[in-house]
Amino acid sequence: MHWFSNLMGTNHRPTLGLKNLLKYIGPGLLVTVGFIDPGNWASNIAAGSTYGYTLLWMVTLSTIMLIVLQHNVAHLGIVTGDCLAESAVKHLPKPLARFTLGTAILATISTSLAEILGGAIALQMLFKIPIRIGAIIILALTLWLLFSNSYGRLEKLIIGFVSVIGLSFLYELTLVDVNWPAALSGWTTISFPDASMPIVMAVLGAVVMPHNLFLHSEIIQSRQWNLEDESVIKKQLKYEFFDTLFSMIAGWGINSAMIILAAATFFNRNVVVTELSQAQDMMIPLLGNGAAVIFAIALLFSGISSTTTAGIAGGSIFAGLFGEPYDLKDNHTKFGVAMILILGTLGIFVISDPFKGLIYSQMLLSIQLPITVVLQVYLTSSEKVMGSYKNPMSTRIVLIAIAVILTFLNLMLFSSLI
Repeated sequence: MHWFSNLMGTNHRPTLGLKNLLKYIGPGLLVTVGFIDPGNWASNIAAGSTYGYTLLWMVTLSTIMLIVLQHNVAHLGIVTGDCLAESAVKHLPKPLARFTLGTAILATISTSLAEILGGAIALQMLFKIPIRIGAIIILALTLWLLFSNSYGRLEKLIIGFVSVIGLSFLYELTLVDVNWPAALSGWTTISFPDASMPIVMAVLGAVVMPHNLFLHSEIIQSRQWNLEDESVIKKQLKYEFFDTLFSMIAGWGINSAMIILAAATFFNRNVVVTELSQAQDMMIPLLGNGAAVIFAIALLFSGISSTTTAGIAGGSIFAGLFGEPYDLKDNHTKFGVAMILILGTLGIFVISDPFKGLIYSQMLLSIQLPITVVLQVYLTSSEKVMGSYKNPMSTRIVLIAIAVILTFLNLMLFSSLI
């Protein structure tokens, strides 16, 4: 039994309307958590404080690519009833499937390291708790959330976290003098200021993340829409698109707000920010203690929620190695969740410099992302896997173009960091 199939009745016959649409907003928002995580905070604040509003276009471009990829991988889950990990095991030679999923597990451990670290940094900001002790607290809290809550409650909790993060940045924006014409120009004009490529690629890498592709396919297929007739599948594909579009736009807004806040607060004063704690410290004399506290609280919620979804993604990938869906009643899923989060926490104890920890985690994601994207394109373009729902040629060309761009930019990012 899938982990939240009880949400769907056996006589599920939705009609496409606002009331029904709102019932299916949720899976996309869990994915959104992954690209408003602490790694994004670091990249966006560095972009805004260093280059002002000029790199906002990269948030727009990366979000468009993300919408295409997440929409496509969700189709895999709806049509086949398998998540990306299960499908890889079914349709790839075993050695290749194990290698691909093994790299995905390493990337998810790397992701969890950055997200647990972000939560720990927030605890240090708020309560002066040492980073390593804070990491253990975030680990324990996340494991408790995952193992003690049903999916329905967990989904509502995470949606609440996303709302708090978004409202926090809206409040912060009311405290600063934003140059909205410059922001509009930044969103719509592609530009590469001197020495900006590492930050441009870091913003991209922080938005399009491999574990989110596994996560979305797991969440969406767990509703077992594919078990019903053809007309219902078609309707659910429409629901999924609106969910994905709404959620990714929300993430675009929050990421944009981070850059705008940094541009209005730091760039105008010629202050370059390279660390999250530095940003909070500098906010106190500029915007007051209240703004700094809200900044830290939003970061804490970001760390907790993104660590939770990283645990779900890790459990899904590990269970997929055994041809199984994510199910916290199953030992493979339990072990996968615990392993991902514990190893991510242990990494914080190995790396003495927290900022370097974020950099190293980004490097691993940069290496793995093209592997996951190529896997997804192969599976969703296969008639054997998708049947009549396989990617048409136009979609395939767009996906291949995105895969090439991501591969090139992420390899460039990796080379700039070593």
